[in-house]
Amino acid sequence: MERNERIYQIFSEINKVPRPSWHEERIADWLCSFAESHGMEYQRDAQNCIVIRKAATPGHENAQPIVLHAHMDMVCVAEKGKQFDPLNDAIEAYVDNGWMKARGTSLGADNGMGLSMALAAMEDDTLVHGPLELLVTTNEEDGMTGAAALSTDFIKARRMIDLDSEDYDTITVGAAGAYLQTAKLPFTKTDVKEGMEFFKIEISGGKGGHSGVDIGKGRMSAVKEICILLDRIREICPEMAVSEITAGEANASIASSAEAVVGVEEVNVAKLSNFIALYFILPEGDPDVRITCQPTETPTATICPEAVEDLAESIREIPFGVIRMSQHMEGTVETSNNIGVIRTEADHFYITTHSRSFIHEDMVEIGKGIAEVLVNHGATTQLVMDTPAWEENAESDYIHLVEQTFIDVLGFRPRKVEMHFVMEMGYFVDKFPGIEIVPIGPRIIEPHSTSERVEIETIDNIWHVLKELLRRLA
Repeated sequence: MERNERIYQIFSEINKVPRPSWHEERIADWLCSFAESHGMEYQRDAQNCIVIRKAATPGHENAQPIVLHAHMDMVCVAEKGKQFDPLNDAIEAYVDNGWMKARGTSLGADNGMGLSMALAAMEDDTLVHGPLELLVTTNEEDGMTGAAALSTDFIKARRMIDLDSEDYDTITVGAAGAYLQTAKLPFTKTDVKEGMEFFKIEISGGKGGHSGVDIGKGRMSAVKEICILLDRIREICPEMAVSEITAGEANASIASSAEAVVGVEEVNVAKLSNFIALYFILPEGDPDVRITCQPTETPTATICPEAVEDLAESIREIPFGVIRMSQHMEGTVETSNNIGVIRTEADHFYITTHSRSFIHEDMVEIGKGIAEVLVNHGATTQLVMDTPAWEENAESDYIHLVEQTFIDVLGFRPRKVEMHFVMEMGYFVDKFPGIEIVPIGPRIIEPHSTSERVEIETIDNIWHVLKELLRRLA
């Protein structure tokens, strides 16, 4: 397939613009400048969501309008020890044996590559298309607040090509709902006892990954494991003190690493070292997990032990991973929960959990159960997102047209799947009655992790499907 180099140029350009969730102002500015430089009409709302409009190819003005969709934010995670500021630093992408990757960080192909394809289509005057819109939403990865706040007249089209799919050989026809909540578990500080030696205990080497797509792959949750480990240390060192706990990288990621600063009495130092040397974690899908224990500076204060115990007990009671597999979608996770991060702040632990399900009532029940656990241990909770699941008519004329385009352009019929990740489609269906949505995209592996990569050949192939699909729809 002939390559459109402009897609890769655009991707390189947007990867120079920091765009973590909740901080999309600069990439929104960039998109407005893009529209202005091409003489296109655009609109920007209070959430920084943007729609760009392009007139139809001459002769196709009466065709049904089409809206392309992508989101502008990305999950920013970095390898342990990597100097990376997601609010200021660019993503460094490179190509390795047919795959695009990033140096020490997540790549942002989710959804930067889909956005780059959409922008390339908008500026390409050789394409044949009807009236064209590009909808770019904000904060898709951490609450979907952009999609939730869209006005009902923000777009005109009622057929959408969504470019946020990560499975190249599929058409997504359904996605799970999501229930994201945060919690604050308060604590007080106490003076450091005399005769204590302090150590930084680290869990690292986990694969992490997308907390929906990868949740059924048997991977370690470093959030869970650091709390279990602290419980075990307390059993052998009852006077254990903790000054800091940090676990996980992002709300929508499986936690791949964690660390805690722990103090034990001098007489128990050898006992702690021996225990850590023999302690191991062997999750089925995470063979490279390791634990280290290194001396560190004595902190100015430690966290009251009651709060540390409340944290460990609550995390132990909160489910992680697959809760139920689907009875009618073989091999598909129906309901799950992920514990995204624990972060030590001035006077509380900050905790996030992300429940998903195709059955809304089950998802809400699990989410409320998690909130009850946290509240029982002294926390306050806040619901960030309650996103509805979405299901498209898999036998619609629109779906069949997309299927046939795949067959004619690439020589295969894509599978129609329902995926255990969360998409904004539930909001779109509610806000734009009658809209039909088809998500497609290149093959992206390990999104939301430092192993994130996108297969070059599939980018080129999806581009040709997109071009031909726009022509047929015109």
